[in-house]
Amino acid sequence: MTLTVEPGLYFQQDDLLVPEELRGIGIRIEDDIVVTADGPVNLSASLPRTSADVEEWMGQHLG
Repeated sequence: MTLTVEPGLYFQQDDLLVPEELRGIGIRIEDDIVVTADGPVNLSASLPRTSADVEEWMGQHLG
């Protein structure tokens, strides 16, 4: 069995409680977990997690 864990943050464009530079954006970090007889295996464990690492990874793949 494979499960997806998808925590996310989504900010409304007109939410004045959110800093202006974050309004209207959403971000989600997803993990794909395979459940085996020996325990769970995180298929996405090697993906970048910090904002700097994500930006660097995207730069490498978008050219």
